[in-house]
Amino acid sequence: MSETAAGWRCTGIRWSEEGPAIGWYGRGERGSRLTPGQRLAFTARGERHCLGVRRAGKRTPCPTDRTVPGRAGNAQCPECARLDRSFSVAADTNAADPRTYRVYLAWFGPGMVKVGITAEERGPVRLLEQGAVTWAWLGRGPLMAARRTEELLRAALGVPDRIAYARKRAVRAQLPPEPERAGEVAGLHARAVALPGWPESLERVGCEITDHAGPFGLAGLPVPARVVTALVPGGTVVGRLAGAAGPDLHFTDGLVVDTRLLAGWELAAAPGEALTDVPLTAIAPALPEVEQGGLF
Repeated sequence: MSETAAGWRCTGIRWSEEGPAIGWYGRGERGSRLTPGQRLAFTARGERHCLGVRRAGKRTPCPTDRTVPGRAGNAQCPECARLDRSFSVAADTNAADPRTYRVYLAWFGPGMVKVGITAEERGPVRLLEQGAVTWAWLGRGPLMAARRTEELLRAALGVPDRIAYARKRAVRAQLPPEPERAGEVAGLHARAVALPGWPESLERVGCEITDHAGPFGLAGLPVPARVVTALVPGGTVVGRLAGAAGPDLHFTDGLVVDTRLLAGWELAAAPGEALTDVPLTAIAPALPEVEQGGLF
């Protein structure tokens, strides 16, 4: 992550099938690719500001350029956040979206499985953004049919609608081997698509397992020990990148940086002798595997 010119604000991690990058917004938008082994050293400059609303690939700036608290997980002021959710598939305020949607089964670790939906045109990007380690498509079809299927599975099988990032990051360095992960997802897929009550307009999709251990750099990932809880004006983060999963950057010393907390800041390159001096908290050890109710 190289030094940015004044006026460019970080937008957090940006995933594509080519890998992760750190996004920037200023005179347009751009990204800085991330690769394992690179040294990251940056200092927060000025104050954290609202990033406005991004829709259909274009960002509308916040009209008042409001400041945002350093510990907030979303770099939006309340007004921009409300506007964002007023036309959102996730918030069920865009039911007329004509695109084809896919229903997916995502596995994040022992006892952590969820079902969700994403626009088909986005491919696996939503799974990368969420930090899904192993996953498979379940079905495809119109938005409302996909949403009804998602709700059917949640209600009938006891599938949660979300899993906290704190739980996901705590287990990433201690996952069962890939064949075991794939076998679990394949078994869950077979049982899920056999459930009655799927909408007729939603096409079931055959089981093809995808594993993100490679893109995330999970092989040899150090056990996470500390996580950044906020950036502060003049605060510095320094480390060597071991891997990235979802919004998290994992450093080789066990530090984790949730890039949602970087969004809205101008970041300048830190000097070579700089050390991390932002607020941190210890990461609790991974809990033992817990059986989910129903199918999972």
